[in-house]
Amino acid sequence: AYFSFIADMATGDDRSNRKVALISGITGQDGSYLAEFLLAKGYEVHGIIRRSSSFNTGRIEHLYKDPRTHQQGSMQLHYGDLTDSLCLVKLIRQTNPTEIYNLGAQSHVKVSFDLSEYTANVDALGTLRILEAIRVCGLEDKVKFYQASTSELYGKVQEIPQKETTPFYPRSPYGVAKLYGYWIVVNYREAYKMFAVNGILFNHESPRRGVLYFQGETFVTRKISRSVAKIHLGQLECFELGNLDSKRDWGHAKDYVEAMWLMLQEKEPNDFVIATGEYHSVREFVE
Repeated sequence: AYFSFIADMATGDDRSNRKVALISGITGQDGSYLAEFLLAKGYEVHGIIRRSSSFNTGRIEHLYKDPRTHQQGSMQLHYGDLTDSLCLVKLIRQTNPTEIYNLGAQSHVKVSFDLSEYTANVDALGTLRILEAIRVCGLEDKVKFYQASTSELYGKVQEIPQKETTPFYPRSPYGVAKLYGYWIVVNYREAYKMFAVNGILFNHESPRRGVLYFQGETFVTRKISRSVAKIHLGQLECFELGNLDSKRDWGHAKDYVEAMWLMLQEKEPNDFVIATGEYHSVREFVE
């Protein structure tokens, strides 16, 4: 009832009966849950996929009108890239969205040290390109924009717990790129009166969390769950982890994508920290 109340209070324009969302990063964990959530609410959903991600649509296969033939219905996929400003302008003009969710990113912290320039190009300048594309299309007062920000902005913790006013101190190329993305959203909101918001999300997991294997690298939650499953099946004897006393705030991706949507239903654009408010150690997760 609370969520319905918030949605009913949302303001609209002459396109208020249209609910069209454009999602970058739709094939990822959050993007797939968000697409699922918005489709259930009657949205027409458009997703931006890179050429390489067209072979990685497993998380959204069930959202096709006909999963066997990949026939598209209320969900439409478009080739595009956050490094290509022209294609972003074309996509926004073509889809004419009422909401844009920028979830696409090079989001692996450790990898960002090896791909620092690429991370900046996608995570920092990619955000700028979408905002500028909205402006070029003359949709500043018609499109609501959500930027997927991150708790990595805090990096070297300045205070506990962190909140919207906690000073930022990123400690990786990924965190620095996301910091640019955060401030360019604030700048466009203030300079052009755009409805643009940052969601500073803490760790959130799900069965759809991806696994990255390269010299042993992976997200710790999936490393734990997959390794335990392999031990149970007799395929693995043991596995190694780093600091077991490291603590994280872990939530569920389904809840967090709903928070993204709720942020765009507010009367005024504001930035929010999305977290559970509870910390748990890696040791607890393993146990």
